[in-house]
Amino acid sequence: MEKQKSAVLGILAGMAGGLAAAWVMNVFMAGPGQTLQQSVQSDEENREQQAHSGEPKEDATMKAADAIAHTVTGEHLSWAEKEKGGPIVHYAFAALAGGLYGGLAEYSSTVRSGFGTSFGGVLFSTADVLAVPAFDLGPSAADEPVSALASPFAAHIVYGVTTELVRRIVRALF
Repeated sequence: MEKQKSAVLGILAGMAGGLAAAWVMNVFMAGPGQTLQQSVQSDEENREQQAHSGEPKEDATMKAADAIAHTVTGEHLSWAEKEKGGPIVHYAFAALAGGLYGGLAEYSSTVRSGFGTSFGGVLFSTADVLAVPAFDLGPSAADEPVSALASPFAAHIVYGVTTELVRRIVRALF
């Protein structure tokens, strides 16, 4: 017997999936994602990355946290505050995206296609490739070597699969 569809339970299950997936995505980026990135980059790109590896890097989530704080308070965040705010933005966005996915997944098998891989690909395209440069949170994909997209793309596929897995488990329970 199929469970009754529920937008609210779908959203909550998706949010749980998105939060778990954000953590898994971070673990992926710290380990296999780095290995993948190094394997697809040219020797010159690897040397350049190693030369800058000790420098602290402000990522898109840190820039977004600073932009939000500046909009709300009129003040910019310190480096330490950006380091705390970045993960908050990352997990909040992951939960919101997962919630949207979970709500839509309740009613559409197309949304669930590829066990979350389609969702991960769409999220990468809309968030990383389109929104990040549009909001001046990072460089345009056109300004980066194609190899620079391999690890972030794979991380979003991991995010999508994990979101779907957790969403299905939560919905099976409730």
